[in-house]
Amino acid sequence: MTTSQGQIEKLVADAKTGSEEALAELYGHYKQHLRRIISFRLDDRLKGRIDPSDVLQEAYIDLAKRLPEFGKKDGMSFFVWLRLVTHERLLGFHRQHLNTQKRDARREIRMHQNATGVSSVFLAAHLLGRHTSVVGGAIRAEQKAQLEAVLETMDEVDREVIALRIFEGLTNGEAAEVLDLTKQTTSKRFIRAIGRLREILDSIPGFGT
Repeated sequence: MTTSQGQIEKLVADAKTGSEEALAELYGHYKQHLRRIISFRLDDRLKGRIDPSDVLQEAYIDLAKRLPEFGKKDGMSFFVWLRLVTHERLLGFHRQHLNTQKRDARREIRMHQNATGVSSVFLAAHLLGRHTSVVGGAIRAEQKAQLEAVLETMDEVDREVIALRIFEGLTNGEAAEVLDLTKQTTSKRFIRAIGRLREILDSIPGFGT
């Protein structure tokens, strides 16, 4: 059953008063979107060890405990708050895993994601995964290296806005909240970043249309 925008707004208002029933309904509505975000942000090398369902389960516990906190978040949309708490739980899973793994595992995570957003390595891997025309191990490795090198020249915020809009499926307004930018600035940066990304892909053999 589809939840209307009016119903969502009513549930959010109830959640602000501390209603756990409203939280449960909203969480059910956004669960698959949160799963998409977790799957994107989770390093490929950890996907055999960390299941998105485990992250979602623990994140819901966090959300229930921190529900009073949302009532004090003036100006933050409910979904962005859900994403924030869920992302913090995912980082907790990463820390827990890294505390029990060898040094090379810690290095691998740092290569894929950094404190300010997605790295060129991380974004290149996902862009290659979406591009179905890329075939052959040697060619793929060469293209990945070229893509990483050019993505590294992009501003970190531009890489992040691509990640938020394309891979996480956030709206321009939601991405603006996450990045702490105005909607107008976020829209301009996204248009600029997409234009630059197309130039990058067209410059790499096998990607051009």
